[in-house]
Amino acid sequence: MKKLLIIPIFLLSAGLIKPQTSLTLEECYNKSRENYPLILQKEYIAKSKDYSVSNIWNGYFPQITISGQATYQSDVTALPITFPGIAIDKLTKDQYKVVADVSQVIYDGGIMSSQSGLQNSIADVDDQKLEIELLKVKEKINQIYFGILLLNEQLKQIDFLKNDLTASLSKLTAALENGIAMKSDVDILKAELLKVNQKEIELTSSRIAFINMLGLLINQQLDESTELVQPVNDNILLEVEINRPELKLFSSQRNMIEGQNGLTISKILPKASLFFQGGYGKPTLNMLQNEFDWFYIAGAKLTWSLSNLYSYGNEKEINEINKKNIEVQKQTFLLNTNISIKQQLQEIEKLKQLIVVDKEIIDIRTSVKESAKAQLENGVITSNDFIRELNAEDTAKQNLAIHTTQLLLAQYNYKITTGN
Repeated sequence: MKKLLIIPIFLLSAGLIKPQTSLTLEECYNKSRENYPLILQKEYIAKSKDYSVSNIWNGYFPQITISGQATYQSDVTALPITFPGIAIDKLTKDQYKVVADVSQVIYDGGIMSSQSGLQNSIADVDDQKLEIELLKVKEKINQIYFGILLLNEQLKQIDFLKNDLTASLSKLTAALENGIAMKSDVDILKAELLKVNQKEIELTSSRIAFINMLGLLINQQLDESTELVQPVNDNILLEVEINRPELKLFSSQRNMIEGQNGLTISKILPKASLFFQGGYGKPTLNMLQNEFDWFYIAGAKLTWSLSNLYSYGNEKEINEINKKNIEVQKQTFLLNTNISIKQQLQEIEKLKQLIVVDKEIIDIRTSVKESAKAQLENGVITSNDFIRELNAEDTAKQNLAIHTTQLLLAQYNYKITTGN
């Protein structure tokens, strides 16, 4: 019997000790970043950059080319004179050659170094564009997270409202049974309680929808029992440095143009290399020897393409124009961001003042409601009069909840706007 009781007790205990899901705003930020599909691009960008840079520096390895050819030509080189007693074989018109060419760069004018730096800058640009998209995910998290917190506060206020209505309805029903209250007053309170229940259904449904959206963004199964931790009320610093990924993007774009400028300069510099050519064929380097044999050539080579000087000036000017264009974009972004910061700071200050007034209004409305409640129970006022004062108090408390949540949202949006 004892053994039979162990299993159900164990199962019951397992159900009781199941921990309730709890989430903080920072955890949502981190999980949304880790699980957002776009984050995979960071790995792809890094790998692509490594492969590209590696391929560029492979240019310093010996470059080997193997080629072969068989030809038949209409005429061949021949000596126009003859020597008595000496027979010189005439070259055959069919010729064959298999050659291996090996070249080794000594100095490339800095082309590979410039190309490597350019690839790094391109990867940085792509990475910062990705960071900008991920920042938008944080903004979505803010909207949903604080939306749920607001719904939580509104549902709490619904409970307080239901408790007030239920208590008054109970006393008024008892008074009706004793013949000292009107049935219409009782019915009015019942109808108002049903309206409050409807409001609770709407708020609960909205909360479930927001919870589901949050779960999708952080890739975690959430339910109605999920508890969101209230973030701290941050003290906002008025003078902060803007640290947005857009600024890093502008810097990376400027570095990319600097890399292109270096590549432009490299094109007009001379290049030096060693070379070796070895092969087997007929004829060889000795054109008078009409038979198959081995041959080779080795040496050093210097090349300097002056034709790149024609476009150097224009390319340099284009790079300068592109840098100025990026600077204009940066200044425009800073202007718009500073405007947003000023607006958000003003919004934060306004909400702080509204919250102070909200608390004063609640004190007054609660006092008036309690007085109306006593008057209703004593038959001095009607249910409509009491409901009017009850709703006025509820509105004041709802405003406090809204303004408090809006303040938190504004503070955390301010942090995103400044990049801090």
